[in-house]
Amino acid sequence: MEGLINGLLEYSRIGRKEFPLEIVDTQQLVADLVDSLDPPAGFTLTLPDNLPTFPTKGLLLQQVFANLISNAIKYVDRPDGHITIAWSEQAETYQFSVSDNGPGIDPHYHERIFAVFQVLQARDEMESTGIGLALVKKIVEGEGGTIAVQSTPGTGATFEFTWPKS
Repeated sequence: MEGLINGLLEYSRIGRKEFPLEIVDTQQLVADLVDSLDPPAGFTLTLPDNLPTFPTKGLLLQQVFANLISNAIKYVDRPDGHITIAWSEQAETYQFSVSDNGPGIDPHYHERIFAVFQVLQARDEMESTGIGLALVKKIVEGEGGTIAVQSTPGTGATFEFTWPKS
């Protein structure tokens, strides 16, 4: 219940609270997040060695990566879990992706998973508030970006989002 209340409070603050611009080294940001999330033994992470450094709202970008990476860790249902972070530069945005080799998501649920309180597993099977991806979508779109998932059952999932360069 505490996690649910905290998640709702965090969700309600997005868009109303000002976050400062700072120079963010996304390489360090992602490395620190992975270290703090402490994936289980057997998990591997592929991270490019050239993620961008740019002025942005660091706390918001950190929240997006934290939710996507922690979801990948949580939902991969195999001991040899693998997460891949990738990026590319567009004209006015960076496109980031977080991919895993988990069970995948049926395309029927691709839009639903971004709604508040939506989970695809019974709550007694997996602890989840159903707020994480809704929070990610609200942050990304609030900053002028987009987010989407590419996945089919049995093939893992890739969450791609764009983030403005400045």
